[in-house]
Amino acid sequence: MPETSRRGLLFGTAAVSAGALLTACTSNEPKKSETAQNDRPAAGDKPGKPVTIGFAGPQADHGWLNAINENATSRAATYSEVTLESTEGSNDTAAQIGQVKTLINKKVDVLVILPADGKALTQVGLEAMRAGIPVINLDRIFASPQAYRCWVGGDNYGMGLNAGTYIGEQLKDKAGAKVVELAGIDNLELTKQRSQGFADALKNYPNIKLVARQAAEFTVESGQAKMAQLLQAQKKFDALWNHDDDQGVGALRAIQQAGRDEFLMVGGAGAKSAMDAIKADNSVLKATVLYPPSMAASAIDLARALAQGKGVGGLAELEIPTNLTLYSAVVTKENIDQYLPTGFS
Repeated sequence: MPETSRRGLLFGTAAVSAGALLTACTSNEPKKSETAQNDRPAAGDKPGKPVTIGFAGPQADHGWLNAINENATSRAATYSEVTLESTEGSNDTAAQIGQVKTLINKKVDVLVILPADGKALTQVGLEAMRAGIPVINLDRIFASPQAYRCWVGGDNYGMGLNAGTYIGEQLKDKAGAKVVELAGIDNLELTKQRSQGFADALKNYPNIKLVARQAAEFTVESGQAKMAQLLQAQKKFDALWNHDDDQGVGALRAIQQAGRDEFLMVGGAGAKSAMDAIKADNSVLKATVLYPPSMAASAIDLARALAQGKGVGGLAELEIPTNLTLYSAVVTKENIDQYLPTGFS
């Protein structure tokens, strides 16, 4: 799988050089301006002091989660001074808590954690922080900001918003347009956020109505079964917003089996299978909204910078940020060549 990290966007090879202009204003007399200079080096490609990063992710039972693990591993391998201590990965919260505790006991320099359940793993995040091990919380957020030093993840609300805006622009001139939604796992906060963003975008297009919604399980099988139900219930509609490209493989099967092609489909996440279908332009799938697994590579970059006491290239800040939200770009046949290398299997 091609490396999909955003090295150029996060960490330049040059040190940060710009500062803020500070002017003394103690009287009405003009005073000489002084420039506050940030001389702290940014994390670049040159090796720094040795760093051990503990990485704990969930079980890679989904294409996106597997891409998360691959991004973290391949990114760490680009740094000669970084040692990556990875756990097996588990969807069992008790098992993952135990794995994180093991990494804490090994006294790793920084922890990168993508929790199977953010709320359930909050306490172990707090434990690491109290032990002096900073935590990079990846994607699924802990219940307390005290449990992490930095959060980096995708924009679920923005994902739905951008999908809705794209569909809205395609259908803005069609009176009485109908759309349907194939959501993900309904008890996950991320699913609620994606649906809310989609609903908010459609408010800008009064001619469009959401007529049906089904929740699937982020699997090919559930996507096929739930899409078949939607197709049976809705004899005609104009657009489909599918939250996840893995379940979208099943959804496309159901669509093809039903012989339906009167609508356009927008997927989610940015799987290579979806990218290939968009490029081929031979199905209802016309776009996908990214949820980049490159966030794992960025988390490794941030962990390394944090452990080495360095900042982020291109920013005047002494410290790495508290939050980093990735952008959910809409990929269509017009820009597919730009994003195709980021597609994950």
